[in-house]
Amino acid sequence: MSDYYNSRRNRNLFDPKSDEPFRTSRSKIDLFLNCPLCFYLDCRLGVGRPPGFPFALNSAVDTLLKKEFDIHRAKKRPHPLMHAYGLKDVVPFQHEDLDIWRSNFKGIRYIHEPTNLNVTGAIDDVWTDSKGELIIVDYKSTSKEEKVSLDKEWQIGYKRQMEIYQWLFRMNGFEVSPTGFFVYCNGKTDRSAFDAKLEFDIDLIPYTGDDSWIPKTLEDLKKCLMLEKPPKPDAKCDYCSYRKSARDVQTVS
Repeated sequence: MSDYYNSRRNRNLFDPKSDEPFRTSRSKIDLFLNCPLCFYLDCRLGVGRPPGFPFALNSAVDTLLKKEFDIHRAKKRPHPLMHAYGLKDVVPFQHEDLDIWRSNFKGIRYIHEPTNLNVTGAIDDVWTDSKGELIIVDYKSTSKEEKVSLDKEWQIGYKRQMEIYQWLFRMNGFEVSPTGFFVYCNGKTDRSAFDAKLEFDIDLIPYTGDDSWIPKTLEDLKKCLMLEKPPKPDAKCDYCSYRKSARDVQTVS
């Protein structure tokens, strides 16, 4: 069994007495918004949620998309998908830090001085238009019969992700378009045979972000970290509901 389940983590924990900026990622911000208690247990006490299994197929799609867009980036030309959606003045953005921005353990980062939080996020891609504005791009993949969209309630996490990335680039001094794009790949299941090949429909979905919520959220997140006792759980948190039910059953037994 993984050590993840056997002991509390003692690394990357918030210390209220430390003056060092505390690293908080895009995913940790989303965790806080979903459940302050789960966030506190993770970042203050070292007890994280059980990790999900990696989506290897999704990772493979991401890797291939990056390789494909990098071919056009090197040649300073638009990708055919851009032309297909009328983005005639858009090309993949070239920058010496692109590999760093894409790295899960580095990413683009910004120290939010009011909270002393080191906010980080690893992007999938960034494009630029003829005005010099950057366009944040995120890759998504799935397989379903209906046409992909951003209309589901749970996809609020996708939208927050885009807005945090846009905010991070703005805080690093870049001009950023309010509209980003999701390159959404949908695996086709209507083929007569597999033939060792999976084909995708690829949609380019625009999303106009609003990052005005981020500074206040960072302040609330910092206040949560400073608490001496854990906060209340979110009423809709499945993990907290499970923990409570398990405790209740053990108490009755």
